[in-house]
Amino acid sequence: MKHFIVEIKYKNPAEKIEKLRPLHREHLQRGYGSGILLVSGPKASGSGGIIVARANSMEELTGFFANDPYILENAADYFYIEFNPVSRQKILDNWIAGE
Repeated sequence: MKHFIVEIKYKNPAEKIEKLRPLHREHLQRGYGSGILLVSGPKASGSGGIIVARANSMEELTGFFANDPYILENAADYFYIEFNPVSRQKILDNWIAGE
């Protein structure tokens, strides 16, 4: 498994983001259900969000997010950073291992 930080940067007014947010969160729930996502949430600044994710490849991850309403409605840009989670809390061992 590869591990990623996904940064979301809004590029539309707050009203459009608020309208799409419930659909975006429904999409994220599918990612939690399939084990792709670990944690997600809005930036404190309100300018976007952060997601910690895993996938077999960058293509698999971007394929999942291609159906996110924020992307479908051109409301946000997504930036993907692959990293190697060498150090972590023990409670994350199984998730990091892909279990």
